[in-house]
Amino acid sequence: MLLRDTIQTAFRGITVNRTRSSLTMLGIIIGVASVVLMVSMGNSFQNYILTQIASIGTNTMDIFPVGFEKFGGNLDSLTFDDYLAVKRLTTVENITPVIIVGKPVQNGKEVISPMVIGSYDILFQNFGLKLDHGRFIDQNDENGAKTNAVIGPKSATDLFGNADPVGKRVTVGDTSFTIVGVTSAQGSAVLSNLDTPLFIPYSTAKAVSGQKNLTYITLKTVGDPQIAKEDIVSVLRQRHRIVNPTNDPDKDDFIARGADQVSSIVGSVTLGLTIFLALVAGISLLVGGIGIMNIMLVSVTERTKEIGLRKAVGARRRDILFQFLLEAVSLTLTGGIIGIIIGAFFGWLLSAVASKFLGTFTFVLSITAIFLAVVMAVGTGLIFGIYPARRAARLSPMEALRYE
Repeated sequence: MLLRDTIQTAFRGITVNRTRSSLTMLGIIIGVASVVLMVSMGNSFQNYILTQIASIGTNTMDIFPVGFEKFGGNLDSLTFDDYLAVKRLTTVENITPVIIVGKPVQNGKEVISPMVIGSYDILFQNFGLKLDHGRFIDQNDENGAKTNAVIGPKSATDLFGNADPVGKRVTVGDTSFTIVGVTSAQGSAVLSNLDTPLFIPYSTAKAVSGQKNLTYITLKTVGDPQIAKEDIVSVLRQRHRIVNPTNDPDKDDFIARGADQVSSIVGSVTLGLTIFLALVAGISLLVGGIGIMNIMLVSVTERTKEIGLRKAVGARRRDILFQFLLEAVSLTLTGGIIGIIIGAFFGWLLSAVASKFLGTFTFVLSITAIFLAVVMAVGTGLIFGIYPARRAARLSPMEALRYE
């Protein structure tokens, strides 16, 4: 039997009952659209977060006491002398000690609890902060341990409403500070935490908090970040008398982490989440595949006499098998293409909505997801279509012709 005749017969089998064919494809459409949507949105969020991290600088590095991440760990392991020792390294620059003052900020009856950060003026550059108006804290503020402060736009609104906070005073604990500047809004959900802190001179923070040691150290690396990290770790291990020949981070009382490591962690987490969501969405493909098999079995039963007639006039078993497989694959492939279009459209739509709340949010249509969706659609047609096709191919011509 000619291949063209087989294809034409398969096409007529699909189009003769268009409503049933459309409903059969619905499960495949939903499954493929879900896979494309989930994977593409996962890639879009990953791209968004990594872009925000990169905007601060890929050569940024922070050094924390191990207690920041390990419950019961030492929170006082970093000293000002550690800062001076790391500062002498040629692989670091723009280094500043940081003290976080754990006290509320008050203006009249308005009380908020932002992060109160005491550091040198270089911190603003390291964090990529810009002024909206006023001025940054400078070396004169540091030298005189002055009670001047720079406030984030979110905290400024919470404390002063629409009034200009520059020149006004706030109280941190029992100490009164004069606002000398307001930072610009970061314009993204990832960096919005930088819209809330109150920045004060390091020397003032030390006096107000009573802390002897540092909360953390922030810096920029010079050259290869990995080499800089090795230098920092070596210096701090020597100073803290830590013997760690196996380079086991659990033996250290500090953590040195760069933006590149944060990007790697974020990438791994979002990839795992995207795969999980894609697998969950793929369950609907399984349901759609079962629907394909059921409909094809019904079709075989309805067309038993037709199958017998075709075999009687010379159709071979493989012709019948190919015909019904072709019908199943055509349904799933068509549903897959429609699902790709729908998934991409809704992904673009969600990205447009996200841009309204998160700032610049670019939709990343995953080519991998499209390829995977097409393969899954065709595979579903083959897997769930082969049983009905084999059943049709094995029908006896005489029994099929007598079937009513």
